[in-house]
Amino acid sequence: MEEDIQTLANYEAFARFIYSIEAAREEVIADMANSSTEVIQQLSGRILAYDDILKMVNWDDLRARHSQQLA
Repeated sequence: MEEDIQTLANYEAFARFIYSIEAAREEVIADMANSSTEVIQQLSGRILAYDDILKMVNWDDLRARHSQQLA
């Protein structure tokens, strides 16, 4: 899988897709502000899933690599 991710990292479209995952993560974080404890637990699970994806694709490096196209 790591080799597949490295191959995908060469494509701007993949970087844009992962950027949308980061944006979705930030939206969920914002939704936590006025949520009940039960909802916060559910949202936390979503945030962890988004974080796992961002870590798996090494988002910091991918974002730096495609920074011009993501600006």
